[in-house]
Amino acid sequence: MQRGAVSHSAKVASVFQRLLTLVMLAVLMVAPQTSFAQQTSLGSLSEQLAQAEADIRSVDRSLDGRADATTQKQLRSKALAAQQASADAVRQLGEQLALIEARVAGLGSATEGTQEDPVIRQQRATLAQQRSAIDAAIKRGGLAGVEAAQLIAEIDRGQVEEFSQAVSTRVASPLTPSFWRAVIDSTPRDVRRVALFWSQGFDQIRTVWRGGIPWQALLGALLALVLLFPARVYARQFGRRYLIEGAPGHRLRRSGSAIWRVLTGTLAPTLAAAAFFQGLRWAGLLPERWGGLFDAATVAAGFAGFTASVTGAVLMRGQSSWRIASMDDDTAGRLRPLSWILALLSGVSIMWTAFNTNVGASHAAVVATETVQALLHLMLIAAFLIVLGRLRVARADDPDAGSRSTTAGLGIVTLALWLLLLVAFVALLVGYVGLTLFIAQFVAWTTVLGSALYLSLAAADDVATTIFSRDSQFGGVMTRALGIRGSMVAQFGLLLSGVLRIALVLIALGMWMTPFGTGGAIGSIFGRLGTLAQGVEIGGVSISPGAILRGIVVLVIGLGLVRAFMGWLEGRYLPVTDLDGSGRNSVSLIARYVGIALAAIWALASLGIGVERVALLLSALSVGIGFGLQAITQNFVSGLILLAERPIKIGDLIRVGTDEGDVKRISVRSTEIELADHSTLIVPNSELITKTVLNKTLGDNHGRIQIQFSVPLLTDPQLVRRIVLDAIGAESSVLEKPAPAVFIDGLNDGRVLFNCLAHVNSPRDVYRARSNILMTLLGRFREEHIALGTVPADVLPAAAEPPEAVVRTPFITQS
Repeated sequence: MQRGAVSHSAKVASVFQRLLTLVMLAVLMVAPQTSFAQQTSLGSLSEQLAQAEADIRSVDRSLDGRADATTQKQLRSKALAAQQASADAVRQLGEQLALIEARVAGLGSATEGTQEDPVIRQQRATLAQQRSAIDAAIKRGGLAGVEAAQLIAEIDRGQVEEFSQAVSTRVASPLTPSFWRAVIDSTPRDVRRVALFWSQGFDQIRTVWRGGIPWQALLGALLALVLLFPARVYARQFGRRYLIEGAPGHRLRRSGSAIWRVLTGTLAPTLAAAAFFQGLRWAGLLPERWGGLFDAATVAAGFAGFTASVTGAVLMRGQSSWRIASMDDDTAGRLRPLSWILALLSGVSIMWTAFNTNVGASHAAVVATETVQALLHLMLIAAFLIVLGRLRVARADDPDAGSRSTTAGLGIVTLALWLLLLVAFVALLVGYVGLTLFIAQFVAWTTVLGSALYLSLAAADDVATTIFSRDSQFGGVMTRALGIRGSMVAQFGLLLSGVLRIALVLIALGMWMTPFGTGGAIGSIFGRLGTLAQGVEIGGVSISPGAILRGIVVLVIGLGLVRAFMGWLEGRYLPVTDLDGSGRNSVSLIARYVGIALAAIWALASLGIGVERVALLLSALSVGIGFGLQAITQNFVSGLILLAERPIKIGDLIRVGTDEGDVKRISVRSTEIELADHSTLIVPNSELITKTVLNKTLGDNHGRIQIQFSVPLLTDPQLVRRIVLDAIGAESSVLEKPAPAVFIDGLNDGRVLFNCLAHVNSPRDVYRARSNILMTLLGRFREEHIALGTVPADVLPAAAEPPEAVVRTPFITQS
């Protein structure tokens, strides 16, 4: 139990060290690799392999004894380094072997019955000897890599077993007298151990200190105070002032301020603690036995500072204009004290565990301290949920408090936390102290890591989309210098943002269970869920409740990922492209169906049903599809053709048979058309592919007005032309280009036949504009006493039938 507790808090503390080196690791990952013109000699590579083999044997011998969590971590790192060294040596040896093989191939094979030149024979023997030596070294490296992988797997299994034992060990309940009797019985011995720990340290201090002024310790303390207070405050103010003056855009300034606040809030206490303890070491006032405790104090100070700064950067109490999260000042103000308590509790937990380890506290004392830590964590979680519940109740009647989806999601998370809190509290009362402490620390670590991930995602998105924007300075340079369209620059920024955010999520997932050493344990636990119920095996596929549940979970996760991707695609990426609404709809539909198909394939693969089995099933169903689902398949294929070729787009005005309306939606099965009476006509896609469809807005969105009439032969045609052009010009919706035109079609039965044309922005404006023009023409012709007549049908071109609402006059033909 004591070892489990030590591994929990010790690994929590080690995560902070990983966070401090995360930036350095990122730089190393993106730094260009140095290429050497000269190859490493075979002797150097052999020495490298020999050292890797020696390290592997050393790790193997160390695992024969009992190793604590810290030692296991060191051994794992050593085995991993040996594995990487052997793999690097094997890679270089493989390159050298390929060169030798090429030289051997160039020499060719010896011809039988002929005397080969001695030089060639000597080269052939030398190459054969080198090839044999390199091949043997490659086999040694491969064997060393396999042994290292086995040792790493053994260490991982040991950590998993240690974690499982820690969370499954049951002790006496804190409510029983036996629990407190064990604590009381071990108290005298623990008091003596603590007294010995402090007395040995003070004795060493008195021995070293000769009465002089410990200026090194004083200098370290002064430096710690400077770093902790004025330097931290000045650095934060300097960063904010620089962001205000130099950072482009509010979003980038906001996210940059949050990240800078986390860096200063983390580095300041870490460096302050390191400076203080280093001053004590230089002055000789740091006892050797206290070294581990003070190292833990440095980590505790840094982790507490990181917790306080990252939660403070999310809340930004009193600074709503710099806040990334969408919350009000009241919520931030109420949650901020809890974040300080969480930071303090995290640092105290690390120090507490380190003190027990260095003092050598008894098992009863360790269990008691774990119980107190777990209880404090549970009380903090309960306080957070109570504050959150009060905030929700206070804003229940506020329509602007938030969307229903956000409220529902927050309610689900709150309910899950209450249930988890109840389970942890019951486990603590029963005696599963290790399990309770794990749950409490896991919730706290999830909160801290989730806050850091939230800030990192926002910062990555803001940086990528601000730098690679069509309106940014860099985007302008790319557009002018390289001729790249602004939309392409914006699209690249969004894609880069997506890649960075996915990488951050993967890193966070990798660190999620790392502090507790339970990454393998959790995977092992979920991996064993399928064995709870064996089920039956059909056709090589195991069908069991566990497998079905696993498939459902995988399908839900897949559909959730598809939904998140579609939200990003439709809400972020497609709006910055040059595609119109119909093109966006086509891309969105295809991406949605492809995503759903991939999610279904993933779910089937989790059940053990591979793609080949799905193909076999589809081939078996092909006959049924050919007969029973022929119409559905035809519509589906027609829908894909419509989405690909786009002869009909969303927003087009089309006529199908006698029905005319606007295209509102195109799916893979049918197309929805909104008619003039606001009803919806659902047309199967096969009808739009195999039959004649009139698309009035496919090539040109302009609409044409055509008015035909006749006047007596003696009427002045110029006067008629002027009246018609004035009437057309009085209509505001008529376009200047193409210009209106008045033509004389011919003479018939003593009358002059006129054909008048004009254009408007859309075919939807033709009906109203033509009606207005006709109203004006009728009035003007009556004023000029011009008698209108009908146009003989034999001289008119075929025209489309007007809507039923138009009433034909006996002397005007309209189209």
